[in-house]
Amino acid sequence: MTENLSVESKLAKQEIDYIKIFKIVLSRWYWIVGCIFISFTFFLIKLWYTPPVYSTNASLKFDEKKSEISELLKVSNYYDRTNKVQSETYVIQSEAVLLHAISNLDYKISYFLKGRIRSTETYPQVPYPIEIISQDTSDFNRTVFSISNAVNGGYILTTLVNGKSQEHHYNFDDTLKYPGLVFKIKSSSAPDGSLYTFNFNKKEDFLGRVAGGLSMREAGKGSNVLLLSQTDVNSTFCADILNAIVREYVNFDASQRSLAASQTIEFIEGQLKFLSDQVERTGQALENFKQRKKLVDINTSTQSSLTKITQQEAQKDLLKFEQMAISQLEQQILNNKDKLTLNFNIEGSSGGSLSTLITQLNALNIERDQKLLQFNVNSKPIQQIDEQIIELKKSLIQNAKTAKERNNKTLRYIEAQLDLAQQNLNTLPSAERDFIHLQSDFDINQKVFTYLSEKKLEAQISKAAVIPGSTIVNLAAPGWQISPIPEKFYSSGLLFGLLAGLGIIFLVRVINPYIYDKETVENLTSTPIIGIIRKFPDYIDINNRQILSLEKPKSIFAESVRSVRTNLSFLATEKKSKIICITSEIAGEGKSFVTINLASTLALIEKKVLLIGADLRRSKLHKTFDVDNTNGLSKYLSNQEELSNIILHTDIENLDFIPSGPVPPNPSELLHTDKVRELIKGLTDVYDFILIDTAPVGLVSDSIPLIRQADINLFVIRSGVSKFNAASIPDRISKEYALNNVVVVLNAFSDDTLHSRYYSTNYSSSYSASSYYYSDYSGYAGSGYYTEDDKPKWWQFKRKFFKKF
Repeated sequence: MTENLSVESKLAKQEIDYIKIFKIVLSRWYWIVGCIFISFTFFLIKLWYTPPVYSTNASLKFDEKKSEISELLKVSNYYDRTNKVQSETYVIQSEAVLLHAISNLDYKISYFLKGRIRSTETYPQVPYPIEIISQDTSDFNRTVFSISNAVNGGYILTTLVNGKSQEHHYNFDDTLKYPGLVFKIKSSSAPDGSLYTFNFNKKEDFLGRVAGGLSMREAGKGSNVLLLSQTDVNSTFCADILNAIVREYVNFDASQRSLAASQTIEFIEGQLKFLSDQVERTGQALENFKQRKKLVDINTSTQSSLTKITQQEAQKDLLKFEQMAISQLEQQILNNKDKLTLNFNIEGSSGGSLSTLITQLNALNIERDQKLLQFNVNSKPIQQIDEQIIELKKSLIQNAKTAKERNNKTLRYIEAQLDLAQQNLNTLPSAERDFIHLQSDFDINQKVFTYLSEKKLEAQISKAAVIPGSTIVNLAAPGWQISPIPEKFYSSGLLFGLLAGLGIIFLVRVINPYIYDKETVENLTSTPIIGIIRKFPDYIDINNRQILSLEKPKSIFAESVRSVRTNLSFLATEKKSKIICITSEIAGEGKSFVTINLASTLALIEKKVLLIGADLRRSKLHKTFDVDNTNGLSKYLSNQEELSNIILHTDIENLDFIPSGPVPPNPSELLHTDKVRELIKGLTDVYDFILIDTAPVGLVSDSIPLIRQADINLFVIRSGVSKFNAASIPDRISKEYALNNVVVVLNAFSDDTLHSRYYSTNYSSSYSASSYYYSDYSGYAGSGYYTEDDKPKWWQFKRKFFKKF
């Protein structure tokens, strides 16, 4: 009975081998070195072409300082903020502050020095001073001019017109006219042979550059110091623009704080100009009347009536001024102004509530501007603030309306009192009555003029009391380079190259569909591996005329074949003559090569071996032995030849050979006949080993009847040729045909570890009686046992070379 060779239906237990992982990476070290070289070169070129970026810092301190006047008068204004540092960052980044800061620099013309790799801005140096005679701001000229010194004096100016370069020679101080632009170039401080370009700018052209490089943060949590940073490709410009920004912000802050007082002063000055003329005219009329009527004084009752009328008329005029201020406030609200001011002090009526509402509305507008930098107009936080602004404006309009109604009632009452006083005056003599009218007009104008002058003085004192809420702590120095940092580029190139090399190794392994090592086979099938045949390192004839196990018996390859031969002795031990069927999944996996070399090694141990070419479709065994294939197995099975005529004796002692013969029209049917079984049964009486080279089992079914008759079935898997699904075929054959004699041979195994598995098999917990000892012979080439594989190392060659001298 055939020995039971089946194994338990479980795969080998495998564990991660970190040494193997290292060897996998090391096997393609030149890929990693090549990737590092390419990456390093790329980053080096990028370093050359990347313009340097500079950074500089300045700092502002926010504090609510009060002057002695403000302490004396208790002056305050709505512009104070609770969260000073956070809110003022939005003001500093505002377009108004940045544009005013840019206007303080020499921004109108930019000069660039053209280099072989890139152009560099020359700010603040001016190689060619230019005088702008006229410039059309609506049709701004965006031409880029190239300029260089001429050999014979003057300069050469090049422009691009309609895609064509136009070059002209000019002398210094020549007037140049272009669309929307007239200018002259005064002189040159540029070295000969240098090429420069220049262009004309608007302030707005620098907004993106300045705002993009500006950043701010608190010096510390809860601190009132703001650190400002500016980055730019020009170190001097970087410092100049940041200093201009902090100075402009301080001025802007002071002007905003004094804005209400300035508007009040402007409003009162307009009224005083008119009243000054009125006072002078009424005073002159009163003086003329006294001289003409020779009046020196009037009686007490008349004087009392005059005083009363004067006070009421003055009160009436002041109420009209209040009405005018309230109307201006209503107009500001209707015009949706972001900032409201009350240009006249109406405290005592409804001015207190109006001032409070104005302060709240202005604070909400500032908060809305801050949040617009983070949210869009339709976002919920902005909509909530808009709703609050609408409600405050409604309250302001309602309070203003109430104040106007109250003033109108007061005006009607005063007018009624003036009517009564006028009736009393009508009872006086005409001379006194006219005198009272003239005196009243003069006193009213004089009183209102005095009142407004006092208000103007108060506003001027309030304006003088306002000082900036911030102080410049440190101005910016010329910037230092922050990028590119060469060390970072070099390390990035090294790291990127290393990762790219490892990534390529990983990618090649991931997309690899082929089997390369025994661990892969063990992971995919429970069929035992009987041995590993090494890949022969030298040239192999396409027809396998070299029986390498005989030609080079001291090679690792020959030893690996002998290892398979040894393990075959443990299979089917009860059989006196063993029938061994060799197959594979597809053609090209080396089944014929394995068959020949295995047969030759069996013949060396004085075993009678018969090699049968049973691949009736495309056998190559006859080419190996250099015999004619016109007579062989196919003719015997088709009853065209006798057995004795198809058995050939080879040059190798104890090794006979039956070629496949001509390709028949029905190869599969011939191999399913009873004559095949009778042939094999008869040959077992003559030969110790019968090796049958069959057709690939994955392509045709010709080999199935031979597999079922064999004592041992060798399934050949070729390293680097057989795909993963090939490893499942031995299990399928065993299961489908109830076989327990299928074993695997891994053919053409090499030391290339790129595609090898990164784990090792734990045989102690995986196999028991059904495992076989074999080696892959990795790393043993220089051990001295395989002399035909020994090659001198490079250091040994050098040692021999130097010994000659």
